[in-house]
Amino acid sequence: MPDYHDDLRLAHVLADAADAATMERFKALDLKVETKPDMTPVSEADKAAEELIRTSLQRTRPRDAVLGEEFGTEGHGSRQWVIDPIDGTKNYVRGVPVWATLIALTERGEGGDHPVVGVVSAPALNRRWWAAKGSGAYAGRSLSKASRLQVSQVSRIRDASFAYSSLTGWEERGMLDGFLDLNRACWRTRAYGDFWPYMLVAEGAVDMCAEPELSLWDMAANAVIVEEAGGAFTGLDGRPGPLGSNAAASNGLLHSELLGYLTS
Repeated sequence: MPDYHDDLRLAHVLADAADAATMERFKALDLKVETKPDMTPVSEADKAAEELIRTSLQRTRPRDAVLGEEFGTEGHGSRQWVIDPIDGTKNYVRGVPVWATLIALTERGEGGDHPVVGVVSAPALNRRWWAAKGSGAYAGRSLSKASRLQVSQVSRIRDASFAYSSLTGWEERGMLDGFLDLNRACWRTRAYGDFWPYMLVAEGAVDMCAEPELSLWDMAANAVIVEEAGGAFTGLDGRPGPLGSNAAASNGLLHSELLGYLTS
């Protein structure tokens, strides 16, 4: 098993820099916000954080490729850093503290690019989660001050907590009936949104979550953290990893039933 310790340390340094940049502009009255062609918002802080990370990677990992939400792909290496500078931009621009910088390292393997390092840093919540393949998943404020993560052992849907982002995505894709059936069958449902449900699954506080439309930068860091915490992360088709355009995550015990509801 390769050792990704140096890459994980670098990801923490990148996250520290991004945290400083994003927190400096959080709740700023003069924050500049634009609308992208896909009608989603992007703030000056999104762009600044991604540029900061890219500049550091050009210096420290010049042979690695970089994929970011705001500035696309650079390089062609088998190792690729995947960046979402602010996951939860709509929250960020409204002053809601549930947003995070997502940083992942993927390596090319059978079937596509697989995440091997992930850091999710939510400075407005004063929380950070991370994992490296084969080394477990952790939460805390630093590598030396951390608690290991473990998914829950809930094994029945009627006892499970399910998290999601919104109703509209499921409705637009003709999947609303199964989604509502799942909500009715669960013990508890909440729309925490964005990165947070996946981190709650990894912590064992939530048992499963799913989203119908995502990009690699939304999923890569979340996937390795959930998997290293003992959980399952797949597409809605059951394909392992963040290789499709949607995601389902769970403690593993509930995964088949989760997918059954959402794809029936």
